[in-house]
Amino acid sequence: MVTTTLLLVILGFSIYAFYDRALLNKYLFHPYSIKYNNEHYRFLTHAFIHGNTLHLGLNVFSLWMFGYQVEQVDFVKLFIDKYDEETAYKLAKVAYIGLFTGGIYAASITEYFRNRNNPGYSSLGASGAIEAIIFSFIVINPFQTLYLFVLPMPAWLLGVLFLVFSYYLSKRKTGDPETDRIGHEAHFWGAIFGFFYTLALKPELFTHFFKTIFKH
Repeated sequence: MVTTTLLLVILGFSIYAFYDRALLNKYLFHPYSIKYNNEHYRFLTHAFIHGNTLHLGLNVFSLWMFGYQVEQVDFVKLFIDKYDEETAYKLAKVAYIGLFTGGIYAASITEYFRNRNNPGYSSLGASGAIEAIIFSFIVINPFQTLYLFVLPMPAWLLGVLFLVFSYYLSKRKTGDPETDRIGHEAHFWGAIFGFFYTLALKPELFTHFFKTIFKH
């Protein structure tokens, strides 16, 4: 299963990097090195390392919560009406890999262009890719109950609040790594990518999504 593989690689690589700062510095997202040293691998590798155990734990938990559902259930449903079951499962896995990988790039690209001449900027973590998975889940299951802390609400509403909150914080961010270490813009663009990527896989979801919301 793709999600299991991702979880194991993220856990193993991140924990190893906790104790090897040279490895962490080599693979984190550093736009300056990408531009001037042609280290393009950093676009992908930074998603598999994390800054600390809390950062790692939150991302692993979120991937565990939503990844299996999207990979094994939701994406299979996107293909099952056009293909046999075996083909639908294979296509679902390929599409899921595209979702995760595309989420990494979508979450990083604006930060790359903004900081490609800034040798002091770097980031790491799988948050953008995981937000892509979560928003793919939201598109397919808009009225699934999710929780904002202890407050239950439909998935679509939580998604809207998350986007507004992330956009607001990305605009007011001071740029001081000591006061704000969270990549709010990466979260925002990862989520946007997951939303539209899923609609591209099955455009009928667009009308289903909004009809379901306004019907309630």
